[in-house]
Amino acid sequence: MTEASVLLIENDADVASHVREIIQFLDLKMSNFHAQGEWSAVLDAKQAPYMVMLGNCGSAKSLLDTFRKIKIADPYTPVVLLVDDERPISIDKNIESGALAKISLPLRRSSFDLALQKVDTYRENRHQGAAPRSLELFRNLVGSSNGIHRVRKMIEMVARSDANVLIMGESGTGKEVVARHVHHHSTRRSKPFVPLNCGAIPPDLLESELFGHEKGAFTGAIASRQGRFEMADGGTLFLDEIGDMSLPMQVKLLRVLQERSFERVGSNQCISVNVRILAATHVNLEDAITEGRFREDLYYRLNVFPIEMPPLRQRTEDLPLLVNDLVERLDHEGRGSIRLTPHCIESLSEYDWPGNVRELANLVERLSILYPNGTIDVHDLPEKYRPIATNRADAVRPSIVSLGTEASVGHLPRVGIDLKEHLTQIESSLIRQALDDSNWVVAHAAKRLQMGRTTLVEKMRKLSLQRQDEVSGL
Repeated sequence: MTEASVLLIENDADVASHVREIIQFLDLKMSNFHAQGEWSAVLDAKQAPYMVMLGNCGSAKSLLDTFRKIKIADPYTPVVLLVDDERPISIDKNIESGALAKISLPLRRSSFDLALQKVDTYRENRHQGAAPRSLELFRNLVGSSNGIHRVRKMIEMVARSDANVLIMGESGTGKEVVARHVHHHSTRRSKPFVPLNCGAIPPDLLESELFGHEKGAFTGAIASRQGRFEMADGGTLFLDEIGDMSLPMQVKLLRVLQERSFERVGSNQCISVNVRILAATHVNLEDAITEGRFREDLYYRLNVFPIEMPPLRQRTEDLPLLVNDLVERLDHEGRGSIRLTPHCIESLSEYDWPGNVRELANLVERLSILYPNGTIDVHDLPEKYRPIATNRADAVRPSIVSLGTEASVGHLPRVGIDLKEHLTQIESSLIRQALDDSNWVVAHAAKRLQMGRTTLVEKMRKLSLQRQDEVSGL
């Protein structure tokens, strides 16, 4: 990506300078034009820009005209929209639906990284001759940690071969997502991707699921049926939780992998297939071999190219990006949007995440139901996600009351903070404390905060503060 370039269309010189600093830090080149400038020549050049960042064009009409000109020049150019919350303008629905991502100013590294990942994904699809498609396929491979970079690199290395791949990792880390990526970037992408969870099928039915059966082959077989191998012919068969497969079934699977042919249950006719096998397991198969629960010859047949998906606790630096992706997906599905404060993210980073990304997705969905379109702070999290944060808050609270503002400032993080967001969080926390201490009698809380009742009501509305039992209906 070092040779990639960014076209920025932005009338505000200060914003352009701010964006340029971020772009240069990432070793990307940038061209900056006013909306009325000669930026179209950049799109017409032999090497088109990596992406277009579209910001302030002077007016809503000029913004729409500029967006249309970009799409006329190249309908597949990825466009990232820059939105200044301090100076909001009306954005046409064509831009909302046509822009690949939207970033609020001032730029934050986390939101910018997420936008870049979407652009990467979009361009990969386009480069491989595919029409632009939904980003749903790529869920849960979000992240900028070394572990995720390593997984992406290994997918890139193995995808275009026909080698069998064994994907290892704890439950909930996204092993099927890795498998879908391998298939999508392979030469088999136009053929079926057929998943099967070996641990979810009773052993006596797994053979029929894999190889199919003929009518009357067993009680209940009222018609002939294709198995997963036939369904996946020419494409990819994903065998999830392969470690849960019984030993007799392992023998039959090994024979099919060796001979590339099989017989349906109740038939003696040999069927040949061309299928690539991707397998996944949360079980340590080498231990299972030692214990006699897994065949060594099958293990080596499957483990041609191993990929290990790291657990979430080992890549907590990806949490902000993952949360943003999950929140954006909920918003896209029309289920509301939420915002998690920096302290909330910090508290989640200290949690061990035994359920990995699946657990995080469940938590974000739960919070969106409890606090629709609200701001989530540490005290809004379920208790098990905030033990350290709660202790810290309890320790700091007396110093705020007794020692004044100077004692409550704390240390500035080395990476810096978004001061406006930080102050909003402090304000929200103090208001909620006053309301809790006053049993949510607004007039009493206003006296404690030394402000007018109407002022407090307005702040509660802006901060989306609601009593927990009112929100959850308890």
